[in-house]
Amino acid sequence: MRFQTTLVPAKLIRRYKRFLSDVVLEADGDEVVAHCPNPGAMTGLAEPGQRVWLEPNDDPKKKLKFGWRITELSDGQFACIDTSLANKVVGEALRAGEISPYGQASDIRAEVPYGEGSRVDFLVSENGRDTYLEVKSVTLMRESGLAEFPDTVTKRGAKHLRELAKLAAGGTAAAMIYLVQRTDCHVVGVAADIDPDYAKAAKEAKDAGVAFQAYAVDISSEGLKIARLLDFKGD
Repeated sequence: MRFQTTLVPAKLIRRYKRFLSDVVLEADGDEVVAHCPNPGAMTGLAEPGQRVWLEPNDDPKKKLKFGWRITELSDGQFACIDTSLANKVVGEALRAGEISPYGQASDIRAEVPYGEGSRVDFLVSENGRDTYLEVKSVTLMRESGLAEFPDTVTKRGAKHLRELAKLAAGGTAAAMIYLVQRTDCHVVGVAADIDPDYAKAAKEAKDAGVAFQAYAVDISSEGLKIARLLDFKGD
């Protein structure tokens, strides 16, 4: 998945009101407001002084002319903070046959209604068999190498897991894909201390037969690409 325009570097001053950030552009020293496309806690990814990468736009319909996409970490690693890009990355990978076991999928549909007022991220059809896939963007790391989800309480996330569990219990294939949008992790787990209900729903879903997968991404100023399968650390 390529960014629409080349990213430009800046220094973060502060993030506020969840969706706004003040930054100083490296090119000319101008201070601008950038959109922050992440409603989560962003632990360790929104510290004043961090180098960030912004996507400029000239869309007259948008109030802000920059969108924050990447945080550059202190050890030279990167994290993509835009949660909306996870579905785009996974969607491209599914259509390219890069996610097992869906390499021969004949039909891939997004945002398909299911359950009780929910929409599944992807409905994948292969050899007459449907699989319901939910995707979550993961950026939290509190222990070296371990990515965790969620970084804040997510009732919506727990609901999705329970919807998938119902499908799996009824014999329909269902899966949860955690896309780790940072380059310094090799294993993924559930942050039970942050959201015990989500952890409970995850265990119930796994027991019901929901498949859990995790993938890393390559991150650059040009775009994101699914990289490799990661270990999922679950009970």
